[in-house]
Amino acid sequence: MADPLYRFDCVPMNTITLPFFPLKLVAFPGEKLNLHVFEPRYKQLIGDCLLKGSTFGICVYLDKLTMYGTEVSILEVSKTYEDGRMDIQALGIRPFRIVNFRNPMGEKLYAGGEVSILEGDEFTDTLLYAEFKELMVDMLQLLGLPENEDFKRIDTYNFSHKIGLSLEEEFKLLLMRNEAERLRFLVQHLRKALPILVKMEEAKRKIQMNGYFKNLDPLNF
Repeated sequence: MADPLYRFDCVPMNTITLPFFPLKLVAFPGEKLNLHVFEPRYKQLIGDCLLKGSTFGICVYLDKLTMYGTEVSILEVSKTYEDGRMDIQALGIRPFRIVNFRNPMGEKLYAGGEVSILEGDEFTDTLLYAEFKELMVDMLQLLGLPENEDFKRIDTYNFSHKIGLSLEEEFKLLLMRNEAERLRFLVQHLRKALPILVKMEEAKRKIQMNGYFKNLDPLNF
């Protein structure tokens, strides 16, 4: 039986060709990524994308290449170094499944190939989303993140890197093409993680108090 982590039951809606940038991370749709590009093949890849105004694919690498990833676009080159290294900011667009992997891609230094875009169902369970958002706000506040406009736009992707998911769990989340399924997955994770985080914060406060002089009231016997 195939490993469910690498299986995806989906009828491809369309196919496009992308250059590939395999990384040990999951890029979520709508997420901004800061990447330091230093290998010759990936400097060439980014240079070609800038020249053509095209996108590329960040392929998820776990213990091996998973054959799934996310199409991303380059928002800006933040810095270019004398040796050709670059700091870039990219934006996740949509997930894909690799149909054809070619390494190298023609005469290029980097890999590439055809991918099928994974379409999804964005139907949201209103009650489940309300619970998810409440749990997420509690988690983000415990993590000490300042409340801002992003708190009003919490979805199943935009804070997922901050709530303690493993790389494998983030990968599973990326493969879920149903919003309600993603909500159930994250609610289950948050229900388990929040009590642990609360206990850790309580322990941290107790440890911090140990170094201070305590003003103790006398006891009357």
